[in-house]
Amino acid sequence: MRIGVAGVGKLGEYHTGILKDIASSVQDVEFSGVFDMSRERLEEIGRKYSVRCFSSLEEMAASCDAVVIATTTSSHFEIARQLLKAGLSLFIEKPITTTLEEADDLIRLEHEKGLTIQVGHIERFNPALLAVEPYVGEPMYIQAERLSGFSKRVTDVSVVLDLMIHDIDLVLSLIRSDIKSIAASGVKVFSNELDMATARIEFENGAIANVTASRLSRSRMRKLRFFSRNPKCYASMDFTNGKSEVFRLVKQDQLSSKNPIKNFASKKILEQFGEIQGSLKDLVLDYVSPDVPKVNALKLELEHFIDALRNGRPAVVTSADGRRALMVADRITEEIRKNTADLD
Repeated sequence: MRIGVAGVGKLGEYHTGILKDIASSVQDVEFSGVFDMSRERLEEIGRKYSVRCFSSLEEMAASCDAVVIATTTSSHFEIARQLLKAGLSLFIEKPITTTLEEADDLIRLEHEKGLTIQVGHIERFNPALLAVEPYVGEPMYIQAERLSGFSKRVTDVSVVLDLMIHDIDLVLSLIRSDIKSIAASGVKVFSNELDMATARIEFENGAIANVTASRLSRSRMRKLRFFSRNPKCYASMDFTNGKSEVFRLVKQDQLSSKNPIKNFASKKILEQFGEIQGSLKDLVLDYVSPDVPKVNALKLELEHFIDALRNGRPAVVTSADGRRALMVADRITEEIRKNTADLD
């Protein structure tokens, strides 16, 4: 299988290095080369990684079976449509497109051609999330915060499509229910698009998600917390440093550790919750510090994409998943427009 990268900015360069590494260790995978509209940048990456530079998308399509699209969001649709028509499967960095109509067009082509699209919602592969998967249960309340500094690289889209969409996708993957209502607010500050936004998403099953994103922060934050039932637990994940914690209600004989030293340390942590233990009757509050896998999330999602193509499996994050995240992002943006007079 021959694979290439379209768009070799900062993120596209990461894809290039990782895919070249994968190709060197997987027998039937070949890294074919890169394409970028900037000839100077294209040649720079070609020299740095000793890879072929394609002069056009047509030339790339003729030499690849699949392509990673890591260009600016506003260009995803035209590039993806051209490559799908040429018969290539695609890994498209999030968001899938800028409009639902564009996403629908790509999905139609994907199905007509019998191809595969995987959308690059990388947080699905974050080790902090992978560590808590055994404890997820049925999340009923999610709090997500994603803060970043300002980058001129992404001024073609709002903070909703730039940052918040990561957590929108995570919320939709964790809460398996239709959306009941969305309330949102946000502001433009340094660009012509939203730079800060917050949304409250209510689901038909009673679950609630509060999601906040800003690209005007001095410090970087990527955190998500959820409260679940079946079983009852609280989990906290820091996607920046890959750390996770789980607090769950169990019977005494189901405690996660039998080690007295670990139990003593856990007891000190649990004391921070106050006098909660006295109200739990026959249950106890258990603290779990799950083992976080040492994985490169970008490499893992690319490996899953390649595996899907080689073995005819569905993508982990399908085009339909990407469309649903975009649909919710659009609804959030529309709510902000309705509620904030100066956005138009």
